[in-house]
Amino acid sequence: MKNDRQDAILEIIGRKDIETQEELKTELESLGFSVTQATVSRDIRELGLKKEQGKNRKLRYTAAKDKSLMGSDSYKSVLKAGIISMVPAGNLIVVKTVSGVAMAVAAALDRMEIDELIGCIAGDDTIFLAVKEHSYTEKVISEIKNRSND
Repeated sequence: MKNDRQDAILEIIGRKDIETQEELKTELESLGFSVTQATVSRDIRELGLKKEQGKNRKLRYTAAKDKSLMGSDSYKSVLKAGIISMVPAGNLIVVKTVSGVAMAVAAALDRMEIDELIGCIAGDDTIFLAVKEHSYTEKVISEIKNRSND
């Protein structure tokens, strides 16, 4: 389902200028996908979509032309440069980042596919990581630190 939806997103932005997540959500729904704005946002992040200026001078979503931009080295550098602190709070980890980079750090964390990490929510400079159980929070913090310093 997820792969089909993400393939549909790539097809949609390939044939039509899509300026907003809401437009993309509407297009997906017209193809029979039941999606939320959060799902669309996550798919955009996972696909590495960027906004660039279209022919009509408006911004539109485009797929990354250079897949190496989505490689592990770039994620490591985002984590290393972006994370200021990580503090456990029950089964959450509160991650403070440099202002404006929380979404990029969250995308990098999602890409790491840590088993005990079940999701994250990012703002401007703060990320909440949901961990399966509070007993795993220190392990997840250690895993993030180790992988960003490899």
